[in-house]
Amino acid sequence: MTEIQPSRQQQSDPLASIRLPEFRFLMAGRFLFIMALRMMSTLVGWWLYELTNDPLAMGLVGLAEAIPAISLALYAGHVIDLSDKRKLLLKGVFLYLSCALALLMLSWSYHNGGTKAMVVGGIYIAIFFTGIFRAFTGPSFSAILAQMVPRPLLANATTWSQGTWLTASVTGHASAGFLIAAFHTTGTLVVICSLISIGLIMISRLLPKPPAARAGNQRTLDSVMEGLQFVFRTKEVLGALTLDLFAVLFGGAVAMVPVFAKDILKVGPIGFGWLNAAADIGAICVVILLTLFPMKRAQGKKLFFAVGGFGLCIIVFAISKTFWLSFTALLVSGLLDGVSVVVRGTILQLKTPDDMRGRVMSVNSMFINSSNEIGQFESGVAARAMGLIPSVIFGGTMTILVVMTTWFKAPALRKMEY
Repeated sequence: MTEIQPSRQQQSDPLASIRLPEFRFLMAGRFLFIMALRMMSTLVGWWLYELTNDPLAMGLVGLAEAIPAISLALYAGHVIDLSDKRKLLLKGVFLYLSCALALLMLSWSYHNGGTKAMVVGGIYIAIFFTGIFRAFTGPSFSAILAQMVPRPLLANATTWSQGTWLTASVTGHASAGFLIAAFHTTGTLVVICSLISIGLIMISRLLPKPPAARAGNQRTLDSVMEGLQFVFRTKEVLGALTLDLFAVLFGGAVAMVPVFAKDILKVGPIGFGWLNAAADIGAICVVILLTLFPMKRAQGKKLFFAVGGFGLCIIVFAISKTFWLSFTALLVSGLLDGVSVVVRGTILQLKTPDDMRGRVMSVNSMFINSSNEIGQFESGVAARAMGLIPSVIFGGTMTILVVMTTWFKAPALRKMEY
């Protein structure tokens, strides 16, 4: 981390982190990389539904990514804390590029005589490997922040990092729909590979980020256990992770957007792209607002209200029969989710010691990021068992119940301010 400490005026500057050249390279690389991954996930969902016409197929692809990501998360955290984070990021992004190229070859082969079974199986295998690489790459993006900006700017850097992630997500979701309509699967995968390649170049401009001084003093098991013990001992961190884990797990309506778009709302790839982007549009709007005007008080309570409102929006989306009401429900859910993302991310960065960032961010990845894929699987299974609309209503209702339960079980989080 830089030795120069910012002045009070710099600390109050909403652009303080962006003024650091190395931070800009990281954000540019992360933007292009996440944009490409969101395009890839949107494309794969649409592609699989076209190949199989089965909502469960989309749920299974989420499970294919989540299993390796969850299985390796704790070990990955240990490796991240022992590693030069720049090198680890470069390796991870390069391996993601390899998976995108494999999907491109599958698309090309399908249009040149390949069978549906071969393509579907190949998609699952490629996504399985992205789960392995994500276990190391995702937490590295968060862990590297503290080595790049002074601690007084960490909250500002976290907000910018979350905003970059969300902006890339909305751009990837929306543009994927347009690209699929214009260039079909193969052309869209060419764009995805190009974006990942440019992101890799941006990340290569970072300086080396060696491990913290304490990082090599423990055996692997002891190191992993220390990270878990820190999370379970720090009630604000545990409460925030638990709240989002179950909210995302049960509120994963976005996983079923291809089905709603095609079978209920009767819109094509462009409408599908906008529905996919709606939540992220809302999220990036609120993140921009929070970057310029940070929350000063009662952040813990606001986190609860945001997640509860998110569950209510999911119920409205489930019962909607018109495109604009569905779009609005997802948009508002994104606004509320943006509040949750910023509060949770800031709590993690401020509460975590430098030498444990890899392990704690990996636990966060295991709790939150992988719950998206498990939630996608749960949504697919629930849609098959209960029917599409009842399953999404059930998910929104369970999200609200989780919020009510956590309100009473996690008073430290409810009272949290920073």
